[in-house]
Amino acid sequence: MVKKIMRAILGIVGAVIGFNTVYVLGLASDLNLSWQNIDNLFLSTQFLGVIIGGFIGVFLLSYFVERILNFILNFEYSIKEITWKNAIISVIGLIIGLIFGVIINFAFSVGKIPQVGLPIQVLINLISAYIGFTLALNKKEEINNIIFDFNKNKKKVKKAKDDYEISNKILDTSVIIDGRIAEICKTGFIEGTLIIPEFVLEELRHIADSSDVLKRNRGRRGLDILKQLQKDSNIGVEIVDKDFEEIPEVDSKLVKLAKIMNARVVTNDYNLNKVAELQGVFVLNINELANAVKPVVLPGEEMDVKVIKEGKEDGQGVGYLDDGTMIVVDDGINHMGEKISVLVTSILQTAAGRMIFAKPKASEKVAGS
Repeated sequence: MVKKIMRAILGIVGAVIGFNTVYVLGLASDLNLSWQNIDNLFLSTQFLGVIIGGFIGVFLLSYFVERILNFILNFEYSIKEITWKNAIISVIGLIIGLIFGVIINFAFSVGKIPQVGLPIQVLINLISAYIGFTLALNKKEEINNIIFDFNKNKKKVKKAKDDYEISNKILDTSVIIDGRIAEICKTGFIEGTLIIPEFVLEELRHIADSSDVLKRNRGRRGLDILKQLQKDSNIGVEIVDKDFEEIPEVDSKLVKLAKIMNARVVTNDYNLNKVAELQGVFVLNINELANAVKPVVLPGEEMDVKVIKEGKEDGQGVGYLDDGTMIVVDDGINHMGEKISVLVTSILQTAAGRMIFAKPKASEKVAGS
């Protein structure tokens, strides 16, 4: 419908142009407009100009206008599709091509050629510019990687470094008393600040003041470990004066503080580990770390072990490796107090640790036992 209306308008425009063209060219007929001379109107050059102009407007003008509109729309679409990176790359290629053209003209003194020197210079510059422009567009991916993605990757690396955050670690009472955290910190595997909540300190003081000798020694050991951590320059220790009086249990306070501070809880308490994981708090368990770094033992391997006590089953003996791993030796009761060679038969991995089951290789004692 719109196309028909457009053609009708262009037909009228063409008719008007045709009518005026007749007068401009001086071909207009003398008209005596009356009903008796109405036939002269249809035979006049003005009428012929209107008819021809109308046909030109309906067919030729509409065709050209449609093509012009399509060209404008396609050009606008193409402009929208061109990214600023491709535009910059195209301009760079064009400039490089022109520079090469200037170098060629200067090197071969093309401008000094009589009569045709200037046209040849212009032609060389146009060809060089076209070649540079075309090559830049065809190799835009490589150029884009060199110019833009290189800087982008550098920014990404810098941003990754800036965004890398070392999470803080909140120590619970059990891991402080355990003491292994101090040795781990010395190795440099623990990063960030160690957070010691005030309520954990209070619990340590309470244990250190206990009337029970074992508890008192454990509490004092925990305080000594804290002093050792504070003296270690490789790790930062921060005492946080934050308490939750509405929460009676220390473990629950630790989990809530970890959520607030977006920190991780360091513990060797199995129950606290499970509670924290259920509430979405990341836990670093010292016992799991110790099990993970123990040497891998496979069935059939030979090792030396000293049987130091009886096992739970009849005839079994129990020994320990240097890392504390328990070895249950079949018929080990007959070698009580002896260091013997055993063959590993199986390994049992539990939440509490690793157990190795073995049998004596021979009845001989290990030399030097």
